[in-house]
Amino acid sequence: MSLLQILDMARQRKPLPVDHINPKYLKKSQTQSRKEGRIFLYWKQGMAFICLLIAGIIAYMGYLETRVNTPFDEQKVVIKSGLDVPDRYWGSYRPGLYFGMKTRDPYSLVSGLMWYFPRQLRPDGGGIRHWCEDGDNLGRYGWLEHDGRNFGLQEIEDGPFNITVSFVKRPGGNHGGDWTARISVTTQYSHLQDELISFLLYSATEEKTKGWIKPEHFQNGLFMGVTGETEGLGAFALKLYNHSGQVESESYLSTVTQGLHVLKETVFSSLRLVTDHQKGNRRHIVLPGELLPSSGPDGKRAEPNFVVTQVTARVPFELDFVFESGSFMDRPGSLTGDAYTRELSWHRSNFHNRFEETFKLQTKGYNTDEVVFAKTAFSNLLGGVGYFYGASRVESPYTRGPVPYWKAPLYSAVPSRSFFPRGFLWDEGFHGLLISSWDLDIELDIISHWFDLMNVEGWIPREQILGQEALSKVPEQFVTQRNSNANPPTFFLTFHFILQNFVDKLTENGGHLGTLERLYPRLQAWFDWFNVTQIGDMSGTYRWRGRDATTNRELNPITLTSGLDDYPRASHPNVDERHVDLRCWIALAASTMSEIARLLNLNGQKYSNTYGYLADNNLLDELHWSPRTQAYSDFGLHTDAVVLKRPPPPRSPPTGYQMPQNPDKIRVVLKDPELRFVDSTFGYVSLFPFLLQILEPDSPKLNKILDDLKSTELLWTNYGLRSLAKTAPLYMKRNTEHDPPYWRGPIWINLNYMVVRALNHYSKADGPYSKKAKTVYQELRQNLIKNIIKEYKRTGYIWEQYNDKTGEGQRSRPFTGWSSLVVLMMAEIY
Repeated sequence: MSLLQILDMARQRKPLPVDHINPKYLKKSQTQSRKEGRIFLYWKQGMAFICLLIAGIIAYMGYLETRVNTPFDEQKVVIKSGLDVPDRYWGSYRPGLYFGMKTRDPYSLVSGLMWYFPRQLRPDGGGIRHWCEDGDNLGRYGWLEHDGRNFGLQEIEDGPFNITVSFVKRPGGNHGGDWTARISVTTQYSHLQDELISFLLYSATEEKTKGWIKPEHFQNGLFMGVTGETEGLGAFALKLYNHSGQVESESYLSTVTQGLHVLKETVFSSLRLVTDHQKGNRRHIVLPGELLPSSGPDGKRAEPNFVVTQVTARVPFELDFVFESGSFMDRPGSLTGDAYTRELSWHRSNFHNRFEETFKLQTKGYNTDEVVFAKTAFSNLLGGVGYFYGASRVESPYTRGPVPYWKAPLYSAVPSRSFFPRGFLWDEGFHGLLISSWDLDIELDIISHWFDLMNVEGWIPREQILGQEALSKVPEQFVTQRNSNANPPTFFLTFHFILQNFVDKLTENGGHLGTLERLYPRLQAWFDWFNVTQIGDMSGTYRWRGRDATTNRELNPITLTSGLDDYPRASHPNVDERHVDLRCWIALAASTMSEIARLLNLNGQKYSNTYGYLADNNLLDELHWSPRTQAYSDFGLHTDAVVLKRPPPPRSPPTGYQMPQNPDKIRVVLKDPELRFVDSTFGYVSLFPFLLQILEPDSPKLNKILDDLKSTELLWTNYGLRSLAKTAPLYMKRNTEHDPPYWRGPIWINLNYMVVRALNHYSKADGPYSKKAKTVYQELRQNLIKNIIKEYKRTGYIWEQYNDKTGEGQRSRPFTGWSSLVVLMMAEIY
């Protein structure tokens, strides 16, 4: 068959006779077909591999995305809470209020107090007291006595009037028992006797609270109260008794509020001005009674979730606010009147005795006023313990934006009831030193709640903003927590303190050891997280993440993650940075983990080895000792030649351009940075090898540090150690034109406590500088105690920080978080 015939048959799509095909063509066609088949097979396999790879990458990215809000594991550290711990079920767990009670339930019934003086009520609602607000300008307020479990006593100085709030709990029944709060007002000024004051006592539920409340008229001439029932409390009643004084009017409000964060606004918008014709046309501010919106097309009224009773009376006046559980069947009588007075007196006496047994201040020679001050500092920390429930907002490099954490409870103290009424991770480690001295059960419960907030990576968000009340107090830009950012691991300091002082209590109590065993895997994960995410580029170095290397607004980019915020670091953040404070924190963590492992009969060799490596003074000196200034310091890309300047207008502005009238100042770098020790700055960070007792007792560098502590040109003042030396380039400099200096000079009590603690350690260590350490210890300790007490007497408050020139308290008040460590300095418990 010719080639033309073959082509013609192909055009007509006729089958080609096989016997007429030239064998060489057939062989070539079969070979080509096999080759093409193999290529197609490889192509299919390649495409399948690429698809699998893409699917794997997508799945892995999804896995990474979810890690930030995936809990550590299903085994929680907290195994008992709520009604399983009845003596801590009810409490003053709303620290952001002047007075509020709630239970340790996720969605609790809450009760609280508001008050105002009718003559001082302003059209915008100003004058109504509810939240702890600095703008209320109260002379002082705070718990004078509080034992963390059974009772509390608080005094509030509102202008010329003294308001006292106390509460006592009484166990009984199956739902947490009863409690009574007594509220009284007095004045020492005779011309203000008979002044009108309105107390508002309320109860409220949240949207997810399973239950109901309603106003209730009780017999025997009682004020309007509340009855209700919830899943946790069962049936209950809240009653108000007039204990003493003249009542002018009573009114109530039963309504629906949009949330616990707007209770005050709900009350104010409901107030009415009425005329009492029976009392000479006297005008009163009252609540309107039921104010319930209709719900649904049937027009039925909604059920109330907020009930308030307002009692307007003349000073002096006293009333009892009584909660009674329906399951308390054998109640000996209501906890009011003389019965309440006796119970309160018994608890107060027990508190005073226990306080002396614990801290031995009278034995040490402190006078009555000084002991009263110490009880106030301690009680306001313990009375500031709150119970929160909600979900943080978190973010990781793998999420498309902020995502919610899982919903969880937190039992925690707070730094300040007015400015920071929520949990802060590094603050809580310091709080635990004082709380564990008083009640180890409470402190271990607090720690357990914090570690139940750990995610699968081993990360714990450093600021806990849980629930409506907490969220309403935080600016939006500070709400989201990022999982690359750490905070000093001060809970290792707490554990070190407990092991040093109370190891017998840990070992005697099987429950305590069980808690420690449940905590241990999470402590391991936390330690590992730091050693993965916060390590430096050079072996044995560490670097705080979270600094902004691109900012042109800050004189020195802040390091919020270190806890020391605007304390000066390297001027140009980069991967070469080495932070001496973080390295020392990890050394403490390794040492503490080794001790815990030994206590639990576990292998802690890894931690012992890590501590030995990080505590090697020769390596420490190589990485962080500046030969030029003979001091420990950070290392990084740095220049001191930076200033804030207002930007000039553009030389050739575009058409229509309008220069802002007062543009923000920006950072101007006058000299290129270079890799070097950040040794022109001397301050708290320079002390960390000494603070955490890594420095050997016989090291000549200890002698140099002791000399530097006493230098008035560096840190020494008559009121405590300032945070940054007067010789530092950024001493008392603003970081932006809007941000005053924070850790750039003022005296902070938590770091001063650590200095005093370290001085006490080195004064007792076998070394050539023990006598010098003891002398500095005694003088610094006395300076701190004397100044904090002086300022408390002068202002009525314990403060966030103290002025390094005058000793005056400044910033937020009351700050009875770590500033309350003055009690441990007085007691010499380290």
